[in-house]
Amino acid sequence: MAQTFIKKDDDRDDEDEYSPFMGIEKGSVLQEARVFNDPQLDPRRCSQVITRLLYLLNQGETFTKIEATEVFFAVTKLFQSRDIGLRRMVYLMIKELSPCADEVIIVTSCLMKDMNSKTDMYRANAIRVLCRITDGTLLTQIERYLKQAIVDKNPVVASSALVSGIHLLQTNPEIVKRWSNEVQEAVQSRAALVQFHALALLHQIRQNDRLAVIKLVTSLTRGTVRSPLAQCLLIRYTSQVIRESATSTQTGDRPFYDFLEGCLRHKAEMVIFEAAKAITELQGVTSRELTPAISVLQLFLSSSKPVLRFAAVRTLNKVAMTHPLAVTNCNIDMENLISDQNRSIATLAITTLLKTGNETSVDRLMKQITNFMSDIADEFKVVVVEAIRSLCLKFPLKYRSLMNFLSNILREEGGFDYKKTIVDSIVILIRDIPDAKESGLLHLCEFIEDCEFTYLSTQILHFLGIEGPKTSDPSKYIRYIYNRVHLENATVRASAVSTLARFGVTVESLKPQIFVLLRRCLFDNDDEVRDRATLYLKTLGDNDAVTETEKDAIDFLFGSLDVPLINLETSLKNYEPSEEPFDIGSVPKEIKSQQLAEKKAPGKKPTGHGAPPTGPTATVDAYEKLLSSIPQFAAFGKLFKSSAPVELSEAETEYAVNVVKHIFDSHVVFQYNCTNTIPEQVLENVIVVVDASEAEEFTEVISRPLRSLPYNSPGQTFVAFEKPEGVPAVGKFSNMLRFIVKEVDPSTGEAEEDGVEDEYQLEDLEVVAADYMLKEGVSNFKNAWDSLGPDCERVDEYGLGPRESLAEAVGAVINLLGMQPCEGTEVVASNSRSHTCLLSGVYIGNVRVLVRLSFGIDSSREVAMKLAVRSSDEIVSDVIHEIVASG
Repeated sequence: MAQTFIKKDDDRDDEDEYSPFMGIEKGSVLQEARVFNDPQLDPRRCSQVITRLLYLLNQGETFTKIEATEVFFAVTKLFQSRDIGLRRMVYLMIKELSPCADEVIIVTSCLMKDMNSKTDMYRANAIRVLCRITDGTLLTQIERYLKQAIVDKNPVVASSALVSGIHLLQTNPEIVKRWSNEVQEAVQSRAALVQFHALALLHQIRQNDRLAVIKLVTSLTRGTVRSPLAQCLLIRYTSQVIRESATSTQTGDRPFYDFLEGCLRHKAEMVIFEAAKAITELQGVTSRELTPAISVLQLFLSSSKPVLRFAAVRTLNKVAMTHPLAVTNCNIDMENLISDQNRSIATLAITTLLKTGNETSVDRLMKQITNFMSDIADEFKVVVVEAIRSLCLKFPLKYRSLMNFLSNILREEGGFDYKKTIVDSIVILIRDIPDAKESGLLHLCEFIEDCEFTYLSTQILHFLGIEGPKTSDPSKYIRYIYNRVHLENATVRASAVSTLARFGVTVESLKPQIFVLLRRCLFDNDDEVRDRATLYLKTLGDNDAVTETEKDAIDFLFGSLDVPLINLETSLKNYEPSEEPFDIGSVPKEIKSQQLAEKKAPGKKPTGHGAPPTGPTATVDAYEKLLSSIPQFAAFGKLFKSSAPVELSEAETEYAVNVVKHIFDSHVVFQYNCTNTIPEQVLENVIVVVDASEAEEFTEVISRPLRSLPYNSPGQTFVAFEKPEGVPAVGKFSNMLRFIVKEVDPSTGEAEEDGVEDEYQLEDLEVVAADYMLKEGVSNFKNAWDSLGPDCERVDEYGLGPRESLAEAVGAVINLLGMQPCEGTEVVASNSRSHTCLLSGVYIGNVRVLVRLSFGIDSSREVAMKLAVRSSDEIVSDVIHEIVASG
């Protein structure tokens, strides 16, 4: 038996997590549901049981089909009760059970009876439930009743029908669109909620017809809306019309702007705020247009209602990002909010002041913030620190006070994210403000004296090793670094040893003292620390015996490694000692995926290179070094582009294979990254046989096999094709992986001498037009467009056919061309009927290409596009049009 409801006594007021539903179980509640079958129904007890059932459903408890059906049939027996409260609980229960019980449709007769009842509460709830469980066939039968309910005199019934219409519009739009006349009549209702719901439904019915939406907004902005909620909706729809309209001029003359400004004088606070927010979010809003909205928000800053203060300061915070001068008049009011009891309001006030403040107010703000920081949570502190960093970059002469503030809060208590944000801010200030370097480095040195986060300590030590030797007195940092060798864990100690070595390499005068300190590290109890100290002493030349030049030493110790460490580790483990030394050139340079999660998961095979890369992908530079190291490819010239890896095998298969397409002027090289995921096998003479019968312009010239592919050790095989120079040849290639399989003895790890030839079918691979385009953005598209001039411009119009949305069409063209969207124009506003997208790229042959796309979509979802291309070569401009025409 589930626990009964108990009264929360006065002596239990201190229990924060008290709940009347605590400890209830599904089984016991289902037993209690038998009371629904009693001849003499107890409405109060039945309501309590339904409440528990609803609680279980809303907490994610799942009922089986049998359980849901049994509960449903028991609940339907409660229709015989005349208790209004119990009847409302029955309606709720049917709505919640509708996805679970197939037989829910049989209750429609009772609901239709209630829908025509004289009790308005029955009618309203019956409409909501019927529309929730009904299908298209039944909806046509009750459509007449729903139309009558929309214009019913009772606002509860009318709102129920309208809200049901909003839900039904998603599943049966054609039926709901026939209710337009009744919905339009409901928009004129005097009941606030009815007008609100009617306007929402009417807009949804017309949202795909831009002219109809403009007509709706035009008619309603003349003052026929009384409901504050409906007025807020109308403001939002008006803003949408303004955004989609192209009639805005530099004088601020916009359609419907007068309506928005008039709403600032409405008696309802929610309408005033909605209008002010809409004005501040207008595209290209001018200072004259902002002034009335800012004045209203300034009044809200001194409101007694926390929600109004929060809404106002949050909106002003956003405005300050684009129009800081417009918000400066509110600074005095926002300074008063720094001490607001609501910490969210105080944080927004602080960050807004930091964006709008001038150089003279910095010191005063810092004093106020100092007292404020201890009272807020870490997530708010992060926001404040980021705002201070921006302020310091804005006023670099104030770096001393801002840097001191950051160093003070760095010594206070805080979590990792908070401390990391402060450290990152100090590092950025050191890099961007030369005068702040020495004081910033000292602040970081003091922080690592008492830093509890290993990651931050190692990052700071690494940064000290880069910037410390460049200061006027590098020796003052040695004490802080060497202290870490004595006082920290092994990871930080090893990092400190590397930093000391970097000082020794870079600062000649410090080398003798550094060698003394490194020799002391030879007695550390951690292998890594000792090994690093030994390496640096031997390489840098202990006892003045220099074995390499200083430049070579720096490159070896602190230069970037061409091969991924995890691949180097795997190759070293697989290396068998012999007369031939280990060749680092044999280590694969393709970055290996992280496999730790797969190895730990039971029953899963490590996917190696067949899985999508989870780490950073190799750059073009890394690929270029890899290809230039292979003699057969050295004559191909400079690498133009390398694609992202394309999967050619299914996940969890025996052999994981993906391919990277390397594009040269007259060649294409396929790099097949292979991983053997079967521990008992080794593959030899691995090669991919490529059928280019569907790629007529390509001729295979080189095939470079992989000698051996042990278990879980990635390897590469290459196939190169020749193509016409500078031509964007496309085609489809079928791939077959061929190899010799040799069984491996688990006890000895040795492979058998005899093997079996085998092959494995891979997915097809396509070379497309986008492979010949390199994504490269421009900082100012207009200037770049004008600089290319109209001489090589080509313009044409295309029909793209029916599309789900304008955003889908824009994305399809961007993917087809493979170019970089500029200035955020790849984002299409919802319900937009037109859009302009700007693209930039470099075509093969290093030809700069700029594209301006103008899209439009009509009511039947047909998309038209105007394509304008400018480049430094008119042939390339024609090629871009050919790509779109054939795509």
